[in-house]
Amino acid sequence: MLSSLELAPSTSVDRAALQHELHQSILCVDNNVPSEHMDLTGTDQPQGADQRTEPVSVMAPKPVGSGGSIIVSPRQRGNPILKFVRSVPWEFGEITPDYVLGQTTCALFLSLRYHSLNPDYIHDRLKLLGQTFTLRVLLVQVDVKDPHSLKELARMCILADCTLILAWSPEEAGRYLETYKSYEKKPADLLKEHVEKDYLSKSVKGIINASKEDLVLCPGLGPQKAKRLHDVLHQPFLKSKRKEG
Repeated sequence: MLSSLELAPSTSVDRAALQHELHQSILCVDNNVPSEHMDLTGTDQPQGADQRTEPVSVMAPKPVGSGGSIIVSPRQRGNPILKFVRSVPWEFGEITPDYVLGQTTCALFLSLRYHSLNPDYIHDRLKLLGQTFTLRVLLVQVDVKDPHSLKELARMCILADCTLILAWSPEEAGRYLETYKSYEKKPADLLKEHVEKDYLSKSVKGIINASKEDLVLCPGLGPQKAKRLHDVLHQPFLKSKRKEG
């Protein structure tokens, strides 16, 4: 059957289309597939099949710091303060600050000893951080005897709109990171001081019932003031008249 087909150049049928049909007929014979089920467009799907593809839903990545862990920059690997971050989980991640404590809170860590050797380091880090986070904390570990550079760092934080936090040990610095993360979603009222309504009455009652020794321990009261205050509070309000002899 195939040998009887002749490609006459003078016919009105397009030569390229005839060659394509001949090629499809050869495929039908070799694969034992009826020609009416072959898709001449070059696809393997049968005619009439729905070729529409379902849209693939791509999950958007979660914002950095939205989880329950502190995100730690790899540059902080080996920092002793990480040993004292125990109450909240933490994990390494590629971030610009040193620590991401929430979606709007971050922290940069600085050792005063390192700052004395590299005074331009923290300036470059603050410039690189920019205004990415709403609350930017500069956590400074005071590990030198004469922290004369704190005044300069305080001025730098004011200009950069950062919060300066001082820690005198790696343990204290780790506690600050834990506190910022644990209070991330807590209301502001929880941080306010709760004053009892009858605080004044309890204070006055405590002063009246205190001994001279207890009053001496109060700030601003020496032995003489404590004695006078104790005598005034414990003497009778009206002096009794002496009996005439």
